Amino acid sequence: MTQEPETLLRALFDAAVAAADPMRCLPRALPPRPPGRPLVVGAGKAAARMAEAVEAAWGPCEGLVITRDGYERRTEGIEILSAAHPVPDARGEEGTRRMLARLKALGPDDQVLALISGGASALLVAPAGRVTLPEKRAINEALLASGAPIEEMNTLRKHLSAVKGGQLAAAAAPAAMTALVISDVAGDALPAIASGPTVGDHSTPAEARAILDRYRIAVPPSVEELLSGETGVIPPGDARLARAETRLIAAPSQSLEAAAELGRKAGCRVEILGDALEGEARALATEQARLARARQAGLRPGEAPLLLLSGGECTVTRRGAGSGGPNAEFALALALALDGQPGISAIACDTDGVDGAAEVAGAVIGPETLARARAVGCEPEAALASNDAHGFFGDIGGQVVTGPTLTNVNDFRAILVTG
Repeated sequence: MTQEPETLLRALFDAAVAAADPMRCLPRALPPRPPGRPLVVGAGKAAARMAEAVEAAWGPCEGLVITRDGYERRTEGIEILSAAHPVPDARGEEGTRRMLARLKALGPDDQVLALISGGASALLVAPAGRVTLPEKRAINEALLASGAPIEEMNTLRKHLSAVKGGQLAAAAAPAAMTALVISDVAGDALPAIASGPTVGDHSTPAEARAILDRYRIAVPPSVEELLSGETGVIPPGDARLARAETRLIAAPSQSLEAAAELGRKAGCRVEILGDALEGEARALATEQARLARARQAGLRPGEAPLLLLSGGECTVTRRGAGSGGPNAEFALALALALDGQPGISAIACDTDGVDGAAEVAGAVIGPETLARARAVGCEPEAALASNDAHGFFGDIGGQVVTGPTLTNVNDFRAILVTG
């Protein structure tokens, strides 16, 4: 291996992101343009880039997609709307209502192409029943701070929504719908990606209510009323989904393999730990630090470096008022657990370029990270205790800032181990 550790680690992350670029992965799955005037709809952090890829293949199209602020792309016919993420706003609600109105006006001879990616859970927002957007926003903020896994968050979101849990596809019936999906969830389960707007779901209002109870989240009467009866979530096999097909076009496993291929070309041995690792970021960091030390102890003199790659989506339970996200917190906790161990460096980043609510993808660490921090008066233990990983790495120059990546296939972690 001739590259510096930080250079190689950043190149690995870039390779993972590039593998999930819609301009690369969408054309392979895009069907021929149907006759007539197909309607393109969608939502997510990659939605505008996906729309751009569709028009590159099909030419100008009618349609409407919603993406996160800063993730817009220039399209010829498809309208691109921007909205807030991760906490939904009125722009997302207005755009979603417009999208639903267009779908409900379709007939059996119409064709819909839906473009769905991570982030659509917040961007595709239409509260159900008497639930208001401010009420749904408050619940969303409480869930984000609770450390709840993304699957539980999305289950609750479905039952508070008029568009998730198969309801987007149901709105288009009897028109035919093909949905192209980029996964950002562990296991790539279609009902979990973006809260499954185009696929049916088995969950119940009682299960959604139990999630609120589990995390002790107080809710207004409108939510109590909605969850005490039937919600609009569409069960699998419902006739309204009969003409809806959903295809997965990019997943975390593909991005990990792209990074692995680059690592092998750089002269490393590669061990992929999994693409669906979850749990508290600091706990996973402690576990992977132990693994890295063990692997390093087993290296023979002159043996090739080892890359430990993993994906998934960690959570952070907020204990302090700092600025941080799961990737930066993983990196900080890993640095503390390694305690300056020579020969071990790592990167942890979100492939969408946004870790938590900060415009920072993540962070990179090496054996010198803690010493460099303490030399400028930064205390890593205090930063971790206050969930201030972004502040910590900002102070010592360890942040990875990419800007909008225009895709989203979850977290990416790489640990480089040398003898």
